[in-house]
Amino acid sequence: MSLTGALSSAVSALSAQSQSIAMVSDNLANSSTVGYKTTTASFTDLVTNASTSSYSSGGVLVSGRSNISEQGLLTATGTATNLAISGNGFFAVSSSTDGSSVYYTRDGSFETDSNGYLVNNGNYLLGWRTDSDGNVVGGESAGGLTAVDTDIVASTASPTTTTTIQANLPADAAVNDTFSTDMQVYDSLGTAQSLEVTWTKTGANEWSASFSNPTLTSDTSADSGTISSSAITVTFNTDGSLASTSPSPPTVSITGWTTGAADSTITLNLGTSGKADGLTQYSSGSDSPTVDLTSVTSNGMAYGSLSGVSIGDDGIVTASYTNGQKIAIYKVPVATFTNANGLLATSGSLYQETTASGHATLHEAGTGGAGDIKGGELEASTTDSSEEFSTMIAAQQAYSASAQVITAVNKMFDTLLSAVR
Repeated sequence: MSLTGALSSAVSALSAQSQSIAMVSDNLANSSTVGYKTTTASFTDLVTNASTSSYSSGGVLVSGRSNISEQGLLTATGTATNLAISGNGFFAVSSSTDGSSVYYTRDGSFETDSNGYLVNNGNYLLGWRTDSDGNVVGGESAGGLTAVDTDIVASTASPTTTTTIQANLPADAAVNDTFSTDMQVYDSLGTAQSLEVTWTKTGANEWSASFSNPTLTSDTSADSGTISSSAITVTFNTDGSLASTSPSPPTVSITGWTTGAADSTITLNLGTSGKADGLTQYSSGSDSPTVDLTSVTSNGMAYGSLSGVSIGDDGIVTASYTNGQKIAIYKVPVATFTNANGLLATSGSLYQETTASGHATLHEAGTGGAGDIKGGELEASTTDSSEEFSTMIAAQQAYSASAQVITAVNKMFDTLLSAVR
């Protein structure tokens, strides 16, 4: 039985070292695969007899030990839709846009496909829908995950809701003197409109601001809406700083846009009471006083189409538009597992949940033990070529030695058979 046991043990060694070499081969083949995690051979001895009177050889078993939780080196790529995770966790992806059949990956080489979805190897990146401020809508749960569609807001325009005016009204103007300035606003359809502001000195340290009906910036020959708000009364302190406005805050209301836009209400920021950070009243020192308009700043945007997408370190997917506007549209979560090394590896750098790994828990990046998302970066393979070569040499020597054992046992069997003859 000893010779037979030795032969059996040597054969198991050949099988085990062959599998070890196969793992090394896979690791080296994927040394440039984004997010690849190495597999190492774990050997276990087989003992067939614990008797102290004689020895019966057993052999060896080998299994692959996954190093899925090992962190790879992060490298910058310059591609805005590339992602990497620094720390614990995985990206959730799906083979379909409805978010079914969820898989997990560390490979963040996502790109926008022809339909506007962020994909990697045919799998769709999953995320939570957000409002324009980046707040998740619909809840941060697995049921709220959906494929990230960058075309979900393909174009945008926003109305003017606030306008800040900085100007000096001449204190040396005569009562009932009037001056005109212009301000540009946008209606809800993104159409640029012009309003004329008439400043009238109504008394000592007191002015009135009235607004003409708006006209299209591209065509000032006809009114494009109707001012439905009253004139604004502005008073100043004796030191030239703003005292008060009536109403407070001052607003401009516009109805009946000929463009078909919704009615507008624009809040005016004319400065802080007691300060000179908006409207002021100082002497112009001129025989012909004028309003010194420093700036008129309005929010709102003209029509703009989608020009690009980027993903920040907080996992927020931001769409950029040709009008300069940027809108948050999704938030990418990070999935964590109780035992990440228990995940089942599949082709395409994907992993599936198993009983050993436990169920995925979704987190915002950098919270609840989840790693940080790094936009414009990718995680390199964890393969260390020098370590793999060292393992390969050891496996080759063990394989050769086991083959020599088989040769020796074969000769011993020949000797035994010769003695019998």
